[in-house]
Amino acid sequence: MSPSPPKDAPDAPPARTYTLTGPDGRPYLSDLPGRLGGYRRGRVYGRLDCPSALRHLARGHYAAWRVFFEDRETAVAAGYRPCAVCLPALYRRWRDGDGS
Repeated sequence: MSPSPPKDAPDAPPARTYTLTGPDGRPYLSDLPGRLGGYRRGRVYGRLDCPSALRHLARGHYAAWRVFFEDRETAVAAGYRPCAVCLPALYRRWRDGDGS
């Protein structure tokens, strides 16, 4: 049995990359997964475990328009609003014009 190559060897499989959305709304590759998910058509962002998003995804809805963000500031800069279901306090602040 031959020894496996070290992880940094040239023939090692590439590290996993994730596609995140930047503050300009454009996708970019990251070594780290996004901490927030979003729905591009509705311009909404929320937690990855949002019950509403998970329900829609389980029914086969909007997976093609799913985006991911590094943090809340990036999502807001890209023009997304907080989810009313999983981020109700932030949503109320956004709705009332008191911030994002």
